[in-house]
Amino acid sequence: MTYYIYILRCVDNTFYTGYTNDLEKRIQTHNNKKGAKYTRGRTPVRLIHFETFDNKSDALKREYEIKKLSRKEKLKLCQLED
Repeated sequence: MTYYIYILRCVDNTFYTGYTNDLEKRIQTHNNKKGAKYTRGRTPVRLIHFETFDNKSDALKREYEIKKLSRKEKLKLCQLED
């Protein structure tokens, strides 16, 4: 099974980072306001970055690393400008 970590850009220009094993379905869930509480009031969300992993443990470790990054570092990771 493949696992993903992803970064979404919310309509209010904030970022949300998460993990899943079905990226397309997870983004739809966020945009249907049934995903994370954080994104429910910030739709529509747009995928701006994702990475793939062979196991859940590695994906969760990477998710934790990304969540600790500053906004500037996340922008650089996603190759975006603010």
